[in-house]
Amino acid sequence: MQDGTFLSPGHLQETCTGNANVRDCPTRQLLDLIGDKWSVLILLLLGREETRFSRLKQRIEGISQKMLSQTLRSLERDGLVTRHAVATVPVTVSYRIAPLGRELIAALQLMIDWAETRMSDVAEAQRAFDQRASGAATRFP
Repeated sequence: MQDGTFLSPGHLQETCTGNANVRDCPTRQLLDLIGDKWSVLILLLLGREETRFSRLKQRIEGISQKMLSQTLRSLERDGLVTRHAVATVPVTVSYRIAPLGRELIAALQLMIDWAETRMSDVAEAQRAFDQRASGAATRFP
């Protein structure tokens, strides 16, 4: 097996040959899909219920209309969400999670559970690091 090749239980194909920077690496492709600031949050909200664009915008603090639109379009392109438009004045647009998106949420659930239970430990580690770093900065001007 080559360096950079990973095997997962039940799936013995290579996931990356050489390094994870290769564009056709499935792991890299998945991280590109969900690694931005908003995608997983949008998927989680749509996993609960079909939601109109304006409601998503209200529920996601800090996201711009442009970024929400771009992220939804990308998720739709990737087959993770579906868009439904009803010919009203103005047009009513809603989004729902697609079966592929629901599978992705299930795959991410371990990471989500970990974050919900361990983020306080991460925050404590960050505080300790910041204290050590600020102490080192004051000792060595």
